[in-house]
Amino acid sequence: MIARLSGRLAAKNPPQVVVDVAGVGYEVDVPMSTFYGLPGTGEPVTLHTHLVVREDAHTLYGFATLEERAAFRQLIRISGIGARTALSVLSGLSVADLAQSIALQDSGRLTRIPGIGKKTAERLLLELKGKLAEVAAPAQERSSDVVNALLALGYSEKEAHAAIKVLAPGLPVAEGIRAALKALAKS
Repeated sequence: MIARLSGRLAAKNPPQVVVDVAGVGYEVDVPMSTFYGLPGTGEPVTLHTHLVVREDAHTLYGFATLEERAAFRQLIRISGIGARTALSVLSGLSVADLAQSIALQDSGRLTRIPGIGKKTAERLLLELKGKLAEVAAPAQERSSDVVNALLALGYSEKEAHAAIKVLAPGLPVAEGIRAALKALAKS
């Protein structure tokens, strides 16, 4: 199994990227959350990967964080949820938001994701209950506090989630809010 790729970003065509590792170009499908955080073409990049081998294809999926990859692996274990649907879920929600939706049994957030209907959302809530909490716990607490602060300041949910994606892991909440506000001011 290919667990990680480190190299130079050779091409970006959503949702695929090409990572050049010692002269070999690996085509990797990534969720949009990872795609938006990628550096420019030609810059160094590291992706945590998951290889799916099927009769007709070998497909490599890449993620910015180990938490995203763990969530992807939990999603594809669910009957009827394939890799493309799992990528859609992770493109529409951060791991922390997905874990929060599952903890609160909130199917409304899931049904806003393209390709996820009411029945699929309910199946996700049922099958993932209690399974994503340990994956997203540290990031969820920090990011949800920062998101709530940004929402209280009048930013939209989309703006708040975009702003927290640039935050460094382990950043205290107060510093996270300051950094998110700076990121929002630049955009």
